[in-house]
Amino acid sequence: MSSSLYRLGRLMASLRWKIVGAWAALLLIVGGLAVGLGGTFATDIQIPGTEGQRGIDALAQRFPELGGTAGQVVLVAPDGTTVDEHQDQIETLMEEIAAVDGVAAAPSPFDELSPGTRTEDDTAIIAQFQMEPYDGEYPAESIAEITQLIEEAETPSLETHVGGQVLQSAEIPFGAGEVIGVIVALLILAIVFRSLVPAVIPIITAIVGVGVSMLALVALSAGVEIPSVTTALGAMLGLAVGIDYALFILSRHRDQLSQGDDVHESIGKALATSGSAVIFAGLTVIVALVGLFITGIPFLTVMGVAAAATVALSVVVALTMLPAMMGILGERLRPRRIRRAMAEHGGTLPAPEPDARPRRSFGRTWVRLVTKVPALTILLVIIGVGALAIPIKDLELALPDLGTEPQGTSARDTYDLVAEEFGPGYNGPLLVTADIINTTDPLGVVDELESDIASLDNVKEIQMATPNRGADMAVVVVVPDGGPTDQSTKDLVAELRGSADGWEDELAISEVTVTGATAVGIDVTDKLSSALLPFALFVVGLSLILLALVFRSIWVPIKASVGYLFSVAAAFGVTSMVFEYGWFNEPLFVDVNGPVVSFMPIMVMGVLFGLAMDYEVFLVSRMREEFVHTGDARGAIERGFTANAPVVTAAALIMVAVFAGFVTSGWFMLQPIAVALAVGVLVDAFVVRMTFVPAVLALLGRHAWWLPGWLSRALPTVDVEGEGLAAVLEHRRWTEENGEHALRLDQVVAPLLGASGTVGPLTGSIAPGTLLVVRAPDDAARATFLALAAGRHTPASGILAVHDRLAPDDLGAIQGRAHWIGAGAPVASRLSEIDGRGISRAVIVIEQIEDLAHAATVNDDTLIERLDALLEKGATVIVGSRADHPVDAERRLLGSLRDPRRLLALSVQRSPAPSPDAAPSTDAAPSPEGALA
Repeated sequence: MSSSLYRLGRLMASLRWKIVGAWAALLLIVGGLAVGLGGTFATDIQIPGTEGQRGIDALAQRFPELGGTAGQVVLVAPDGTTVDEHQDQIETLMEEIAAVDGVAAAPSPFDELSPGTRTEDDTAIIAQFQMEPYDGEYPAESIAEITQLIEEAETPSLETHVGGQVLQSAEIPFGAGEVIGVIVALLILAIVFRSLVPAVIPIITAIVGVGVSMLALVALSAGVEIPSVTTALGAMLGLAVGIDYALFILSRHRDQLSQGDDVHESIGKALATSGSAVIFAGLTVIVALVGLFITGIPFLTVMGVAAAATVALSVVVALTMLPAMMGILGERLRPRRIRRAMAEHGGTLPAPEPDARPRRSFGRTWVRLVTKVPALTILLVIIGVGALAIPIKDLELALPDLGTEPQGTSARDTYDLVAEEFGPGYNGPLLVTADIINTTDPLGVVDELESDIASLDNVKEIQMATPNRGADMAVVVVVPDGGPTDQSTKDLVAELRGSADGWEDELAISEVTVTGATAVGIDVTDKLSSALLPFALFVVGLSLILLALVFRSIWVPIKASVGYLFSVAAAFGVTSMVFEYGWFNEPLFVDVNGPVVSFMPIMVMGVLFGLAMDYEVFLVSRMREEFVHTGDARGAIERGFTANAPVVTAAALIMVAVFAGFVTSGWFMLQPIAVALAVGVLVDAFVVRMTFVPAVLALLGRHAWWLPGWLSRALPTVDVEGEGLAAVLEHRRWTEENGEHALRLDQVVAPLLGASGTVGPLTGSIAPGTLLVVRAPDDAARATFLALAAGRHTPASGILAVHDRLAPDDLGAIQGRAHWIGAGAPVASRLSEIDGRGISRAVIVIEQIEDLAHAATVNDDTLIERLDALLEKGATVIVGSRADHPVDAERRLLGSLRDPRRLLALSVQRSPAPSPDAAPSTDAAPSPEGALA
C-alpha cells in the first residue's frame, strides 16, 4: 500500500489545482442537491418490533385520532379567577387550532367525553390537540401557526402556553461554541507548526470533508429517514478526525522538508508513511461505527453508517486534497530557517554539526519518569481511572424528552409548568391498548380495564378510557406519578405489561400493549442497554485482532484493549458526574440533570475505539520500529515516544477542543456524547497511551514484542507506517542508475508452488521488449518463477519489481498488467485479444513453449510477426520450457525473430538443501542464448 500511496501523493501534488477545483465543484454540486431536494430529519426514534412501537403502529391504523403526535395547550388564570370563567375564549382558541392544516383533532377541554386535566383550584387546565400521522418533522408553517394562535390568545387574565411532542425540532443548534473549538484547534496547530500558513490547511480540509458529508446527508434525508442527531454527530466527528488526519500527514511532510527533501518527493513519502497509518486509523473507526448494525437497532445503524461515511470522506480528503494543497503551497511549508540555510548553500541542506547536542524535550523527561518504576506507574493509573469510574454506578439512561430542552424555550417552559401545576406524570402519559373485538360489552370491558389499571401503584390518574369508533380497540390513557424518565414510571410500565396476560384471560380481550412516547423511550433504552455487552465484545475482539496484525505481538494488543476500557470507564464516570451529580454544569452550559441519552454509551464506545487505536498505532508503531532496528527494548520506548508524542499530544488536544465546543451547544441529545468523547480522548491520550502504555512495555521488556511462530506465519503482514516505502525509493534510485527494466529480481527467494522447498536467491533484470525463455525440468521451480513474474506468487524475501511495481505491496497492479496463457490454451487467439493500451508495461506469460511453437506453425503463420510487434512496442514475453537446454521450439523461435537479441534464456532450479559447509550458490544460470542480465 505504501508504494501506491507514494505515487498517489506525487500525482495529487502534480495535479494540485485540478484536485482542489474538483473538491470545490463537488461541494457546490452536493450543496445544490441538498437545497433542491429539501430533505428533513426525523425527530422521533423508533425500534421496530418493540411492544411500544407495535402499539404506536396499531394506533395509527385503528385509532388515528390518537396515532399522531400530541400537543398541549396549558391555560392558566393568574388573577385568581377559574378557567371556567374563560371557557368561551378557550373554546374559540381550540376551534382555531382544529382548523390548522395537519391537525387531526383539537377538542374543547370542557367537553364531557374528553375533559381536560384541571388543577384542584381550577386555575389551570390542559387542552390537547392531535396531529395527523406524519413522517419526520411536522411542517414548520403548521407549528408556527398553532404557536401564533396560542400566543395571540393570551390576555392579562389568561396565560397560554404551548407544549407537547409537536415542539420537538430537527433543527441542529450550532453556535459559537463549535466555532471557538475550531479556533482553539487552529491555535494548537499554529503552535505545533510555529507558523500560521500550515496551521490553516487541516482546518480547510476538515471543513470541506464535513461540508460535503453533511450536505449529502441533507440531500439523502429527502428519501431516507435519518435521525436529526446524525448531522451533529457527523460534524463533530468529521471535524475532529479530519483535522487530526491532516495533522499527521502534514507534520511528517514538514519534518521531511526540514531535512532538505524535495517538495514533491516529500509529499509522496508523507502519504506513504503517515498516510498508511491514517488509512488504518480511519478503517478502525469506520469498522467500529458500521459494527453498530450488530445491535439490530435501525436508527443506530443509520447513525453509525452516516458517521462512518463522514470519517471515510475525511480519509479521502486527507489523501487527495491535502497533498494537492501541500503542492500548491510548495516551499512556503518549509520552515523559514531551513529555507535560509538551503539558500545559503546552493539549494542543499548542510550536514548538522557532529558535536551538536540534541535538544532537551519534555517528552523524553516524561517517558523516563513513567518508566523508571513501571509497576508504580501502572498502579497509579489504575487507582486514578478507578476513582473517575466510580460514578458509573449512578449513570442512568433514557431518551431525552422536552424536559431536556434548553431553558427559556417554549417547550421547556411548558414542560416545567405542567410538572409544577399538575404533576410530572402529565408530561409522559402511558397508553394501554387492547383488542376488544371479541367482547359483546366493549364499554363494560373498558370500564373494568380502567378500574384494574387505576388500582396499581404509581398511577396518579386515568386521563381517558374509551373504545375507538369501530369498538374493536380500547385505549386507556394512564398518568403515572413520576415523570417520563423516573424509575417509578419504568416500574409501572413493567407492572402493566406483567398484568397483561391476566387481563386478557379475565376480560376476554387480546393484544394488550403499553405504548406512548414514554413507553417507546423505555423500550429503546432497554434495547440499547442489552446491546452494550455484545458491542463491547465486538470492539474489544476487533482491537485484539487488528493490533496483533499491526504489531506482531500478543501483549501489545492486550495492553491496548485494557487501556481502551480504562478510557471508556473514565469517560462514562465523568459523564455521570456532570449529568447525574450536577458538577461543572454552569461552565459546560448544562441545563438539566438526570438520565443521559440512551445511545450515548454505545456510540461513545464505537467512536472512542477508533480514536484510541489511532494514538496506539502512531505511538507504539514507532517504538516497534526502533526495537526491530536496535533490539533495545527500553531505548526503543524512549526514542519512539520522543519522536511521535508531540504530534499525538497536539492531535488529542485538537480532538478535545472540537468535542468541548459541541458541549456548549446546550443540546441535551449531543452534550453527554461530546463530554464523554472529550474526557475519553483526554484520558486515552495522556493517561493511557502516554503513561500506562510506556510503563507496561517497560515492565514487559523484550517480551512485549513476542509472538508465537505459528501465529506469526498465520497472520498477514500489515504495513501501517510505510515500511515498504524504503523498497520503493531504493527501486526508484536503482532505475535512475540502470534504466527502466520490465523485471528485476534482487536476492529473491520464494517457496515452491505445489512442493516443499524454495527457489532462489535470484538476482538479475530484463529490459522491456524482451522474450525470456525459462528453462527448468523441475515443474515446481518453473511454475514458481512464472507465477512470480505474473504477480501470482509472493516472494519470501528479496526485491521483486515488475516495471515500477513491487511485490508484495503491488501484487494487484502486477496481476492487472500480466496476461497469463496457461498450458493448452489457444496462444494465437489469446495474443490477438491483447490490445495496445498499456502494452509497454504488459508482461505476457506463456506457460509452455510448445504451445507457442504449435500455434506459430499450425494455427497462425503470422503469429511470430505479431509477437515481434508486441516486443517492439515494449511488451515483455516470458515462456516456460521443460528442458534445461535449448529445444527445437526455442531454436525456431530464435531464428524467426527479427532481432534475435531480444531472446534471453534462464535456467531455474530449486534451492539446494542448506548445508553448514556449502558455499553460496545461484539458481539463475545463464544459457548460451543469453543471460538474465
